[in-house]
Amino acid sequence: MSFRLRAHLTDHLRVHTGEKPYECRECGVSFRQRAHLTDHLRVHTKEKPYECRECGMSFRLRAHLTDHLRVHTGEKPHECTECGKSFRQKSNLNKHLIVHTGEKC
Repeated sequence: MSFRLRAHLTDHLRVHTGEKPYECRECGVSFRQRAHLTDHLRVHTKEKPYECRECGMSFRLRAHLTDHLRVHTGEKPHECTECGKSFRQKSNLNKHLIVHTGEKC
C-alpha cells in the first residue's frame, strides 16, 4: 500500500496501532483522524452544514446528504447479487442479504 502524503500514512498506521489522539472534550470519545472528531463534534453543536437543494433537509455528514439525494434521483446503486433487488444504501442491502443467507453480513 502506498500513500501520496505522509499524513495519510500516519492516519493509516493508527488502524494498526489503535492510537486515537483526537479526543472530544464534551464526551471523551477519541478518534484516529482530526476530520472524524470534527464530524463528531456536530453531535454536540447540532450543526448540520450539508443542505439538500431539493427539499431543504440538512445533515451533519456529507455522506448522509449523498444518501438522501438518492430519494430525489431514484438512484439505487447497491444491488443484491442473488436476486437483483437494488437499494439506496449499502446498509439496507446488507440487511436484505439475511433473506438469502440467514446470516448477518
